[in-house]
Formats: sequence, C-alpha cells, structure tokens
Amino acid sequence: MPSARLTVITLGVSDMRASIAFYTALGFARHMPETGEAVAFFATGGSVLALYPWEALADDAGVSVTPRPAGFRGTTLAWNCNTREEVDAALSHALACGGTRVKPAVETHYGGWSGYFADPDGHLWEVVTAPGLAVSADGRVVFAG
Repeated sequence: MPSARLTVITLGVSDMRASIAFYTALGFARHMPETGEAVAFFATGGSVLALYPWEALADDAGVSVTPRPAGFRGTTLAWNCNTREEVDAALSHALACGGTRVKPAVETHYGGWSGYFADPDGHLWEVVTAPGLAVSADGRVVFAG
C-alpha cells in the first residue's frame, strides 16, 4: 500500500502576477521562477504551495470553471504559531501584504487563539496557536505528546 502524504497544495488564482507578489510578500520563498507566470512554487516547510491560473487548473482537473464559488469553499489553509503574539503579528503582516481580514483573532473553544484572512482570490487562511501543536525552529508543525 502506498504511503499517504500531502506534498503540494495548488491554488487556482485569477491574477498570477498579483498572487505571486502577495505570497512573496508574506515571506514564502519562490522556487523555479523561470516558470514565469505559468505556475509558481513556494517552499512552505515540508510541503509546497503552488499557484496556477484558475481556468487552467479547472481544465487540468476536467471540471467546469463556472459557476465560480464566491463564498466559502469548504477548505482553509493554516499558519500555525506558538503564541498569541505570533498569531497577531502574522495576521497584521498578511493584511499589510494585501490580504483581507475575515475574522480577528479570538479565543477558541479549545483554548487556542485564531483569526482568519483571505488571499487576493478569497482563499481562506487561519492563523492559529493550538494546544497540542507546536511549530519547530524549522517551521514544521509538531504534535505534543
């Protein structure tokens, strides 16, 4: 049986240039820039974030580009932090880079601290600190215990 793993998260985007600028400003390191605006790959610490034109991604998957979802898509990306202060700083940074505030950071029902922002295409990001999860010096999430 193959070993299950998540290696790449690909986001369909409307404006490659704007999305590349946004994710670069957030602090993700772009790799293989010679691909120009055809596709963009960013190191995220254990996996890769890829950006691909929305219509091309739909075509590649064999699905319709319409209707294009305007609201919640049933998926979020997460930026885990070790402290509330890190969460607040990350949210402020994302907004300064052009993200949109979706929900300010608040106490969670499980004892964490969490807020949300959206990227230029509305992809939701949760910035969070949560009991039982920590972020190592190399940026990887580790489970306590």
